Amino acid sequence: MKHLLIAACALALAGPVAAQDYNAEPNYGSITLAPGFQPDPHLVSLRAGGDIAASNAGSGCAGYITRAPDFRFQWNGNGSLNIRISVLSKADTTLVVNGPNGEWYCDDDTGEDNNPLITLGSVSGRYEIWVGTYSSGDPQPAVLSISELTGF
Repeated sequence: MKHLLIAACALALAGPVAAQDYNAEPNYGSITLAPGFQPDPHLVSLRAGGDIAASNAGSGCAGYITRAPDFRFQWNGNGSLNIRISVLSKADTTLVVNGPNGEWYCDDDTGEDNNPLITLGSVSGRYEIWVGTYSSGDPQPAVLSISELTGF
């Protein structure tokens, strides 16, 4: 019994592990989109980065993000075009997306000028997006783009 009490106290002192929370209120809002949405691309100005390691979302994720998603969108309908989620920033940014199937998608330098880009099929559901940086606690200006068009 004594060992059980010591173990319980050690766990209580350790505190919770910081991780992203896809159910938290997004830092920069949300929107509902459907195939053929206008204007395309949908742009969101934000501050990239945070103090939580993006690797908590998966081994391929890099940088630092906030606990809450930066942005959320609900995709209604199954279109014939892919959904392209990208970031434009002077800082070295990363991208983390939680898809409607619960799968995590991450990218660092696939887009133009080494900006992150994730291309997903047009699957109905809720998407949470985090934009990270490589410096913990050093937010940087960035623009998030959600598009069905190529070249954004």
